[in-house]
Amino acid sequence: MSHVFPPFEPEEPPRRRGAVRRVTGRRQIPVRLIIPNVFTILGLCAGLTAIRMAVEHRFDMAIAAIVLAAVLDALDGRIARLLKATSRFGAELDSLADFVDFGVAPAIIIFTWSLQGAGSLGWIVVLVFAVCAALRLARFNVALGNNEPDWKSNFFVGVPAPAGALTVLLPLYLAFATDLHWIKDLTPAIMIFTVIIAMLMVSNLPTYSGKKLTRRIERDWVLPIFLAVALGVAVLFSYPYATLAVLTMIYLATLPLGIGYYRQLERRAADDLRRGSIKAADNGAAVQHAPKHPHQTDERRPH
Repeated sequence: MSHVFPPFEPEEPPRRRGAVRRVTGRRQIPVRLIIPNVFTILGLCAGLTAIRMAVEHRFDMAIAAIVLAAVLDALDGRIARLLKATSRFGAELDSLADFVDFGVAPAIIIFTWSLQGAGSLGWIVVLVFAVCAALRLARFNVALGNNEPDWKSNFFVGVPAPAGALTVLLPLYLAFATDLHWIKDLTPAIMIFTVIIAMLMVSNLPTYSGKKLTRRIERDWVLPIFLAVALGVAVLFSYPYATLAVLTMIYLATLPLGIGYYRQLERRAADDLRRGSIKAADNGAAVQHAPKHPHQTDERRPH
């Protein structure tokens, strides 16, 4: 008798013997392949919960759900790499969850909080944001197989979807942190801000990712990092909206710095390539004009 549900096919490339086994005639997979997808599903549930909270005008819970979805999104990929559990299925599921969490949910939150009064124009603005999030994720999936120089792996092309979702909610953070709820009535400014963040997501501007910063940590920095994380979590829970507002403004302020650093590395790589080409050309010319051995001639000498 066949099962009701189709079998899970992660399409994991074979890395070592015994990764996928047959026991009692049935295919089995390691549990490690499922764990990252569980985090992705939890993030999807958080995004859907954010939509419900927005519809019920419980915006504090909606923001908390988006933050939780962003944390889970940051964890699932890293856990998959640590457990060597990356798969095509997980990548596709992650993109679908990201569209809901960081495309649809923020759009619904912004619309129900402020832009609903603008009618169709407000709806068009949030549609633009959601569509840009979808385009950004689709472009990211297409670029996964591209072979880029190592230094480029430390940059995103455009603002990533989680950062865009958290950034577009800046007006809400300011309104809740300062109790200036009239901020939501600044409809034209909020619409312009939403469109700007949407355009940044699909732009070609390089944004610093900081992926390589977590590969190796000096021993002397371990305890300070633990302390900083504990302090950051305490501040976030004590002053959530003010903390999110400050972090968001810092992120926006550092975007030009990331672009400048990218241009610097790009010029350095171009200079290295140019010097390498000149050196190779000089070596080739030296070999071509090198004096030949006296016993080596173009024509054989008669004995």
